[in-house]
Amino acid sequence: MEVTTEPKTQIDEASHRNLSFSTPIAGDPSSDKLPFFRHRSRQIKRDTWLVSVFVLLQIVVFAVTMGVNDCSGNSNGHCAAKLLGRFSFQPLSENPMLGPSASTFEHMGGLYWNALVEKHEIWRVLTSPWLHSGLFHLLINLGSLIFVGIFMEQRYGPLRIAVIYFLSGLVGSLFAVLFVRNIPSICSGAAFFGLIGAMLSALARNWNLYTSKVSALVIILTISTVNFLIGFLPYIDNFANIGGFISGFLLGLVLLFTPQLRQDPPPHKGKLFEDDMRSSTRLKEMFDRPVLRIVCLVLFCGIFAGVLVAACWGVNLNRYCNWCRYVDCVPTRKWSCSDMTTSCEAMVSDAQLTLTCMANGKFRIFPYTNISQARTQDLCTLVCT
Repeated sequence: MEVTTEPKTQIDEASHRNLSFSTPIAGDPSSDKLPFFRHRSRQIKRDTWLVSVFVLLQIVVFAVTMGVNDCSGNSNGHCAAKLLGRFSFQPLSENPMLGPSASTFEHMGGLYWNALVEKHEIWRVLTSPWLHSGLFHLLINLGSLIFVGIFMEQRYGPLRIAVIYFLSGLVGSLFAVLFVRNIPSICSGAAFFGLIGAMLSALARNWNLYTSKVSALVIILTISTVNFLIGFLPYIDNFANIGGFISGFLLGLVLLFTPQLRQDPPPHKGKLFEDDMRSSTRLKEMFDRPVLRIVCLVLFCGIFAGVLVAACWGVNLNRYCNWCRYVDCVPTRKWSCSDMTTSCEAMVSDAQLTLTCMANGKFRIFPYTNISQARTQDLCTLVCT
């Protein structure tokens, strides 16, 4: 008897492919793990609108800062990139990062000892995390933020990342107040280092779940090292980076839960299985390592309260730690790490301004005279240091 077989249609083949699901290989521990930095095709598809907003805000703030600086007007055209007009940069001898002057940082809300202690302008801890020392700093910071921020937002969602970003920036700025000097400093790296700390805590907490752990750790340390080394340049506060990193690490242990590995539903359960998995995942996240999360939350709240009270009382840890300033600054021939009050004798003759530092006798002649008092103080600091 001849048995006739009907050829398989494309619908039958497609149905068979949709019903099939992969099963882990017994005895293979790598089948239950996933790489920390997954390929784009395997990442969770989420809109990264939060990071885009952060990047846009920082670009706008930098543009406004350069507009307020107005080098062409306030420095009589003695600027770098003169073609930019009002948005041109201060000379490299004054700001090697291609940015504004010290008086502009003070005006825009940078941290400054006299403003914080004598004038009690504590609101500066909210504005300093949005400032950048210059164009180079802005590009490096935004490039790092895009890489780290998009990764974190895609994996953990915008809400938790926003909480970590803002709180790390705030605590980092408050931590910087304890070491601030009479030199304007900015804390834009604090929030970014908070994301770095949160990323490191996610890797450390779920170390056994990932493959390629060493390479992921090298990437995190490399990004951190590059951004920390930039903090030795003028106006950038490394103490804010340290405070932001510690805050982000603790908040990461509190807010970032253990990632759930992908499980394919059996063919006979479908949507019911997916709903059950979502419910069990939420319950597991809620009760995931509660002791560790509570301890880290208490530590974070204690640090937050401690630096807030110390900042309001005007505590200056530089009085008790003579070497701490070298964590934030490396002295060179171009700038000094000493916290000194500069004063100069000004003499005007033949459309020239001569400033003589009263502390060391150094002087410098500038080819203009019609400048503001704040700008004169900037030049005096440049002469004395």
